[in-house]
Amino acid sequence: MYTVDIDREEDSDDVLRQQAANGGQNSSRASGPEGRTEPTQVPKRTKNLAAKIPLADLSRNLLLAYQSFGVVYGDLSTSPLYVYKSIFVGKLSSHTNEDAIFGAFSLIFWTLTLIPLLKYTLILLSADDNGEGGTFALYSLLCRHAKFSLLPNQQAADEELSTYKYGPSAQHASSAPLRRFLEKHKKSRTVLLLVVLLGACMVIGDGVITPAISVLSSVSGIKVAENKLTQGTEAMFADLGHFTASSIRIAFTFVVYPCLVIQYMGQAAFLSKNIPSIPRGFYDSIPGSVYWPMFVIATLAAIVASQAIISATFSIVKQCNALGCFPRVKVVHTSRHIYGQIYIPEINWILMIITLAIAIGFQDTTTIGNAYGLACMTVMFITTFLMSLVIVFVWQRNLLFAAAFLLFFWIIEGAYLSAALIKVPQGGWVSLLLSVIFMFIMFVWHYGTRKKYNFDVHNKVPLKWLLGLGPSLGIVRVPGIGLIYSELATGVPPIFSHFVTNLPAFHSVLVFVCVKSVPVPYVSPEERFLVGRICPRPYRIYRCIVRYGYKDIQRDDGNFENLLIQSIAEFIQMEAVEPQFSSSDNASFDGRMAVISTRNVGTNSSLVVSEWDDSDEIVSIQSSRSLTLQSLRSAYDDENPQMRRRQVRFQLPESPGMDVSVREELLDLIQAKEAGVAYIMGHSYVKARRSSSYLKKLVIDIGYSFLRKNCRGPAVALNIPHISLIEVGMIYYV
Repeated sequence: MYTVDIDREEDSDDVLRQQAANGGQNSSRASGPEGRTEPTQVPKRTKNLAAKIPLADLSRNLLLAYQSFGVVYGDLSTSPLYVYKSIFVGKLSSHTNEDAIFGAFSLIFWTLTLIPLLKYTLILLSADDNGEGGTFALYSLLCRHAKFSLLPNQQAADEELSTYKYGPSAQHASSAPLRRFLEKHKKSRTVLLLVVLLGACMVIGDGVITPAISVLSSVSGIKVAENKLTQGTEAMFADLGHFTASSIRIAFTFVVYPCLVIQYMGQAAFLSKNIPSIPRGFYDSIPGSVYWPMFVIATLAAIVASQAIISATFSIVKQCNALGCFPRVKVVHTSRHIYGQIYIPEINWILMIITLAIAIGFQDTTTIGNAYGLACMTVMFITTFLMSLVIVFVWQRNLLFAAAFLLFFWIIEGAYLSAALIKVPQGGWVSLLLSVIFMFIMFVWHYGTRKKYNFDVHNKVPLKWLLGLGPSLGIVRVPGIGLIYSELATGVPPIFSHFVTNLPAFHSVLVFVCVKSVPVPYVSPEERFLVGRICPRPYRIYRCIVRYGYKDIQRDDGNFENLLIQSIAEFIQMEAVEPQFSSSDNASFDGRMAVISTRNVGTNSSLVVSEWDDSDEIVSIQSSRSLTLQSLRSAYDDENPQMRRRQVRFQLPESPGMDVSVREELLDLIQAKEAGVAYIMGHSYVKARRSSSYLKKLVIDIGYSFLRKNCRGPAVALNIPHISLIEVGMIYYV
């Protein structure tokens, strides 16, 4: 084992998030042959800065609480427009008396108290995944505390991330049999994933239905089904990543909840003395002088209310995409200050088209409301189930306590869900249809991705074959760096042998790059890069694993190449002084990796870095690249100024005590960088085997292939410059 200790400066947000994960202590980490890591304590921040954090945190939470009124609570806050009328329809229209009205208010009061206030505000918001909420956040917590995950490409080193551990580490004795059962049976884990996908799809279905029903109901006066009251509740948890748990608690407990209770209480008092006003309860209960201003505000509020569930939809899709359950889409940050606020253009267009189709096709808020209530209550039902598992496996509470939580809220929510299921023939089928479509897309993508990964795992290139080729790999090694992208975190992917047998020459320095997602919301820059080597030093073949959380965004800042080179240089220097790396066992090279911090690496780098802008009139770097290639690169940069890369030159510092072999390897790395960097990817075609079943051929050859052709390509998603990309075709028979 060895440890990387790099001094660094951190902003206040990073300090807060790191302290939340590490119990107030920061650490940098490294992994050894077993893939495990050891933390090393670094000095804490000064007391003066620590004293400033609470005040800044309070003002930030108050600002976020104010913003959450529209984004999170817009839908719930507009419910007084139509709830009373929606209750007294159908058979209840003949029971409009004073007792019935106060009975309805009692139902409303206890629903608001037990579900939004007790379940979500007090309990569920405490189960956030390092500040993230939603069904996939709960699933991520479960996968990190038990072997429930079906996601490939996970390593032991991932478990040492600062944001990985959550809650107590000791396992409660009563939960052991249930845990062993779920871990042992793959079908049970598959069912768990399907339940999570169903919850995610219902949230997306809400994102389609909510805009149509909110605006139509506020304008037309035709009201929605009884489950409308509980809608904004799930948005409180799903939108958690856009805000903070404290801000959402403050907004609901001190503003939204008392305002709603007072409003419903006032309406009940008015309607008890004015029974005929039930169809127009909200507007009749306000003074006539403010009727039109209130009507305009109510209409605008209904429009804003749609943003709550749309924002939740963006969060859910981003999480699904990062965890391998949704095709690649473009994710845009909408705030420089709040990291979790995102926008997904493709999803926004899809929601708009389907919403318009539903609104124009049905033109009836009662029918749409039936679909709306079913989607809402299904999500809440699933969330309660997942939360009960979190209580057992994450919080390590007694199994009886989790069962009591599950039964208590399932009885309440079951009453609402059963009422919604009765309405399936009267419009509830819309939610089911939308959920089936999105669930099919998610499961097909996850299934195809997993099959493709398994093909790579089972067809790895033997390391003995690679070593038998010698340092030259049996081909010409030309100056330059080749970044070979693969989903494998260990071993040599089969596509590499395809490269070697089809290309007459290869780069003098090869780096196998694996960009993968881990089941945590974010990975700090200090822990993002894992660097190691695959073969002995003369081969100049390295591996770099770049880890992202399911809420991280892979930004195209043009600095990836430079960070990678500096990280490899740091690894070469560190490797020379670690005794366990002096082993001559070639088979043990692959798998020994170090965590290299990418924050302020220029300050601590083994290389001297000089930087300039393309527009500066400075003599360009002398390299072995042809004039034609340089002119093509210049023309590409002129046509794409937003993709312009940082121009950095590396030099080896004067260090008489440096080992000769280390200096030689660093010089080779610098010369290769100056010669140019090429990005090498496989253009894969995934097909089902001839012996596969008809259903598998349908899923892989039609479903998965269609999704791959119509989503963002891997090179685009990874921000790889097109001018430097080399693709080699390969067919995967899975």
